[in-house]
This record gives sequence, structure tokens and C-alpha cells, in this order.
Amino acid sequence: MNIDIFSDVICPWCFIGKRRIARAIAAESDVAVRVRWRAFMLNPDMPAEGMDRQSYLALKFGGPAQARRVYDNVLRAAASEGLELALDRIPRTPSTVAAHRLIRWADGQGDADPVVEGLFRAYFQEGRDIGDTAILAEIAGESGFDAADVRTMLAAPEGAAEVVSEDRTARRIGINGVPCFIFDGQYAVSGAQEPEVFAPIFAAARSGSLNALAAQ
Repeated sequence: MNIDIFSDVICPWCFIGKRRIARAIAAESDVAVRVRWRAFMLNPDMPAEGMDRQSYLALKFGGPAQARRVYDNVLRAAASEGLELALDRIPRTPSTVAAHRLIRWADGQGDADPVVEGLFRAYFQEGRDIGDTAILAEIAGESGFDAADVRTMLAAPEGAAEVVSEDRTARRIGINGVPCFIFDGQYAVSGAQEPEVFAPIFAAARSGSLNALAAQ
């Protein structure tokens, strides 16, 4: 089974959703799964240099106090998955084009999951600016890839047009929020759902009836 996960690495629900889909996959060990991370940008018009975090919160939520109210649910859900999010440590809200380029590159090397995990951890727990290409190269190195290769890749325009195109494709097919999980290109589940929500999908894949489930 192929699972395409549309997400953004500055989306806290995507970090939570990553934990939950991982638990769902682990519970279905008899189903072979290939996860592919797909680009969706919460802020597709964000300048390349990003934006000061407090300015971003003021624009998006009306200010830090309103943002805290919104994030209370996020923090509770994250804690239920063993994730401690250090939202106050985030210095800037970045453009995520370069981060998505790195994810695409890592997928081409065989497995993007360590990089995706590293990006989420760096942004939400370590307060690192994942819009900075030097930091992206560091994260790639920490994730088992060659940091020098990543620096070279990010210094060129490689993959940028593909990231923008994938984001636009997601919106064109009706994805307007993430995470969004698409199973074998047939069945979509939106949101950071609990693992049990995915169980009927794995059962349908196991029995060869995913088409029927998608048609319901």
C-alpha cells in the first residue's frame, strides 16, 4: 500500500498526525506500506526570508494571546502522543519551500522519514529556523545524509518548481488542510486522526476491497 501524506513541517497537527499514522502502520505489520511525503504549504506566499514569529502570530491570529488559545488544543493533543512542543522557542515562521525541497531530495535517496522527523523536531522542539539552508543541511546530516550534498543541492534551484507544483496540485484536488493521507491514490483521510480510524482502510487493502471502500 502506498500512503501519500500531504503535510507541512510548520504544521503542528502534521507532527501529531505523523505519530498517529506511524502507530497505525505498526499495528498492521502484515501490510507492506510505502510512505511518500508530499508538499503542502500553509503559507504559499510567505517571503523566502520568512517572517518574525510575533508578527506572523499577529497577522494570523490577532496576536499571541489569541494564538495561545488556539494552540491549547494542539499542545494537549501533542502531549497525548508524547510530544512536548516548545512553541515559545520558535524565532521565525519560515517559507517551507526549501524544507520541502530537502524532503523530495531525501525521498529520492530512499527514505525521507528521518529528515521529516528531524525537521519537525527542529522547528517545534528545538526552536531552529528551518527556512535557513545552512540549518537544513545540518538537519540532513543529523538524519544520516551527507550535509555537503544537501548544501550543494539547496544552492541550486533544484526541486523548487516541483514543490510549488505539488502544492498547487493538492489544492486543485480539494486538499485545503493538512495532514491529508491518501491511500493507494483512492481513499483520503484528512486530519490528525487516531490510529483506529485507519484500521478499516488497512483491512480493505488486505482484502483487496479498497476500491469498494473508496466508492462508499
